[in-house]
Amino acid sequence: MNPLTNEQLWRLAVRTLDDNLRHGRTVPSRSLYPHQWSWDAGFIAVGLAHYAPERAWSDLRALFSAQWADGRVPHIVFSRGDNERPYFPGAGFWRTTEVPGAPPQQPTSGIVQPPVHALAAWEIYRRAADTTDRQAAADQLRWFYPRLVAQQRYLSTRRNISGDGLACLVHPWESGQDNSPAWDDALSAVPVYPPLTRYRKDLAVAVASHRPTDADYARYILIAQRYRSHAYVDDGPGERYPFLVECPGFNALMAAAEYALAEIAEAIGRDPVPHREQAAQLTQALVDRLYDPVTGMFHARDLYTGRLSPKRCIGGLLPLILPELPAEQVKHLLVEASSPRFGLGTEMTMPLPSYDRCAPDLEPERYWRGPVWVNMNWLLWRGLGQHGYPTLADALRRATIDLVRGGGCYEYFHPHTGAGIGTPEFSWTAALTLDLLAAHGTATA
Repeated sequence: MNPLTNEQLWRLAVRTLDDNLRHGRTVPSRSLYPHQWSWDAGFIAVGLAHYAPERAWSDLRALFSAQWADGRVPHIVFSRGDNERPYFPGAGFWRTTEVPGAPPQQPTSGIVQPPVHALAAWEIYRRAADTTDRQAAADQLRWFYPRLVAQQRYLSTRRNISGDGLACLVHPWESGQDNSPAWDDALSAVPVYPPLTRYRKDLAVAVASHRPTDADYARYILIAQRYRSHAYVDDGPGERYPFLVECPGFNALMAAAEYALAEIAEAIGRDPVPHREQAAQLTQALVDRLYDPVTGMFHARDLYTGRLSPKRCIGGLLPLILPELPAEQVKHLLVEASSPRFGLGTEMTMPLPSYDRCAPDLEPERYWRGPVWVNMNWLLWRGLGQHGYPTLADALRRATIDLVRGGGCYEYFHPHTGAGIGTPEFSWTAALTLDLLAAHGTATA
């Protein structure tokens, strides 16, 4: 089969997003992920902004309509009255409508995901085509601004469990990189109860060797049950929270959100200075807490042991998205990204994998333990551009587009062959491909 032309690829991406519209929201995948996921919604909105900006705003509004009173934006907003293929763990597992401060009529999960939504809102606004659209977009920003600020406040206060300024994850799912090797050491202390194969719904529509293992899921469910049993209250370490980790990718995106909020604040006549100050503080905390000069990259820290994970994962490169990351860290991250472990280069043909290609425990088909993910490469593309590496940025952009061009809008891809893995109808792959195509004026007909 011949690779798709840019025009054909654009149409495929649009069709994928349109086919995944369910109950007024764009879901990650109508077959595998039939509800609305938090950071997916942010990435999806970036793509929708290119051809359906009203729908981009509507998707984000639907997500934030389920924001909790404490400011948290849940990682799943469940479709009410959806009697199609069940999802586990579903609304009945999380039981959030019984929790004070959660939306009483809208079932959600009780955990969060990376805060990419301020960035998405700013991108939609930037693409407003004329004065009328720009004014309507500014009105949208005014609605979102206090809600985005509340989201950041929740993460920077209730989740600042160590007191060092970084947000702490209480569940691997909050990272968005569910079974990343970055969590292996922290998860090793979590007991594994009997396998959950009979409860899992993902294996009905996905290949087991491509997904997290039963042992992974057993730990995920135990961690979630402990958090649920204490009404999702964030009050520090203890047996009720068996997993407490500071994630470099999550915190880099949290700092990036502050930069986006500074732009939003200026656009609507608010003070941008507090956001820039908070972004600078988060950047410094990342360097102080999670940077390892030996490896030249950032690593997850287990709050219970105080140790950094030794694993070299793509999340450890994400601080490149921060414009004020010190030059020393930028230099070393570029060295690491350009090594055989990740393969960044001007002649690259494959985007960066989720995990070190040279690691003996690389699993090239298993979720976040080796495959290539478009969203992470999109973020790194942005980071390379803002740090003054346009040639590398364009090489990464072209490699990512060509990956989707050859394989389709899959969830993730084999790091050696580029074969599509997971669901073939994945929304953020489609959405971010639109953004990468549009970056250099690719025809959208």
